[in-house]
Amino acid sequence: MLSVLLIGVSLSMDAFAVSVTNGLTIRDFRPRHGLWMGLYFGLFQCLMPLAGYFLGSTVSGYVSALGPYVSFLLLAFIGGKMVWESLQDGDAAGMMHLSHRRLLALAFATSIDALAVGVSFAFSPPAMGTPAACLLIGLCTFCLSFAGALAGSRVSGLQPKKAELAGGCVLIAIGLKLLLEGLLG
Repeated sequence: MLSVLLIGVSLSMDAFAVSVTNGLTIRDFRPRHGLWMGLYFGLFQCLMPLAGYFLGSTVSGYVSALGPYVSFLLLAFIGGKMVWESLQDGDAAGMMHLSHRRLLALAFATSIDALAVGVSFAFSPPAMGTPAACLLIGLCTFCLSFAGALAGSRVSGLQPKKAELAGGCVLIAIGLKLLLEGLLG
């Protein structure tokens, strides 16, 4: 369960960073804006790993021996991408107005990584079961996105890039753990 919780928190970092940034930039921010961000990001982070799991399950019988390697590669790639993006110059752009269309696009964009994690679940399923793991990931994302939006609207100086850097490092560490478990039996 701890691994799934850490994956959920790590996957939430993109959505958290976007929520903080948007909380800082939305004109006339209201708590309902944070609620909408949490709902969109949480729902997508819940559904995408489930979709990835079903996608990965269709081929898992053929490559189950490669599971630890596939899981490591996917998590290391996602984590490395997050670390790389966090170290790039420039700030994430926020929204001046909140719209469902923009939230939909942002939720999809920040949940692509969760699809890959779901594929890794097909090769090394979480102990708590995939549906429960997906719900936990979605709940983590909802809470962190909502809190990030509220914090961003009230406190200046939060750095979304540092949150993304931390999330990327945790994903890489979990990928290494899965690889070592597969290699050592």
